[in-house]
Amino acid sequence: MDVPLENDICSICHANFHIPCQANCSHWFCGNCILQVWNHRSALHPCKCPLCRREITLLVPSEASSRQRQDPEVGEVFQGIERYNRIFGERANGLMQRMQDLPFLLKRLLQDLINPQRSLPLVMRARVYLAVKLPLLSMQL
Repeated sequence: MDVPLENDICSICHANFHIPCQANCSHWFCGNCILQVWNHRSALHPCKCPLCRREITLLVPSEASSRQRQDPEVGEVFQGIERYNRIFGERANGLMQRMQDLPFLLKRLLQDLINPQRSLPLVMRARVYLAVKLPLLSMQL
């Protein structure tokens, strides 16, 4: 699913989604809301999902939001999301984190394969590869 449910609202601001982003735990938030949660706590550590308390290591904006990127407000939120993903999405995570993220990443990868118009970000492709490959390598050793 590339968009939040139709009647769903952001669990942070309790309003309709504005620039919806999906976290690696599969929960949806307004892009600006989740970035404020991150900045409010500690910009040195990834924030935890306000709903399930899992560490958020990846934020994926909806496809519809990506098309509005020329809007200055949307562009600013996208820069924040890209910065967040650069800092926390590429760092080495433990095996448990990779296993927890695998269903989310595989679902996104499948959507990317089905729809040739979409382009999965490089950081997500790398995470899917590492999530699948590293546990297999460790089992062979």
